[in-house]
Amino acid sequence: MLLAIDVGNTNITFAAFSGTGLVNEWRIATSGSRTAEEYGVWLNQAMALDNLRPADIKDVIIATVVPDALFNLKGFCKRYFKVEPMVIGAPGVDLGMTPKIDNPKEAGADRLVDAVAAHSKYGGPLIVIDFGTGTTLDVVDADGNYAGGIIAPGVNLSLDALHQAAAKLPRIAVEKPDRVIGKNTLECMQSGIFWGYICMVEGLIAKIRAEFGEDLKTVATGGLATLFATGTEAIDHIDPDLTLTGLVEIYRKNRPD
Repeated sequence: MLLAIDVGNTNITFAAFSGTGLVNEWRIATSGSRTAEEYGVWLNQAMALDNLRPADIKDVIIATVVPDALFNLKGFCKRYFKVEPMVIGAPGVDLGMTPKIDNPKEAGADRLVDAVAAHSKYGGPLIVIDFGTGTTLDVVDADGNYAGGIIAPGVNLSLDALHQAAAKLPRIAVEKPDRVIGKNTLECMQSGIFWGYICMVEGLIAKIRAEFGEDLKTVATGGLATLFATGTEAIDHIDPDLTLTGLVEIYRKNRPD
């Protein structure tokens, strides 16, 4: 069984795969200071609820955008699973594509993994939209190469900034409002966040297509992808497990047996 670990800025997802099939997944808040022992105790208990044991895990692949978390995660894998994990971005790990940007080392591991998964599942060229801690739009060319993209503040980051900077504005949940013109503070904030991000995404997709010179299809992922897709026809596919799919794809490419 393969354990895929996706370390995001907000959460870490641990997902167990048998073959290419997802067995189960578990999430924990991201912390660069969490020890190998803490990971071990937590995941062992989570797996036990699904009648799984550490001995069931035969290999591990990790993608992380939080460098401080990697050392203890690698120690955790060696101690509890007796394996040296495959790490996205490490020497010798073949992604099967080329990052066509000024400095390939700057590209986030999650963005590269998403590009691999999206091209594998939907072909190219395409745009991958990730509604995560940041809202990113990444371009993948017809050959599957990562061709650059856009980083904007994430939806929840914008909400937090609005709440913290304006004394009279409350903390709100992200929801699709019934109308654009709000009649109270809550409706005004919900409209600004929901329709504001819809307009941003639609506008950026149009500008990317014009600059790239092709009618790229779009794939959305991230926790808020399903919600925002209800407000626009600019999103062709919704794929919440895109990063995990990419990790399995890259693992199979590097260790086909």
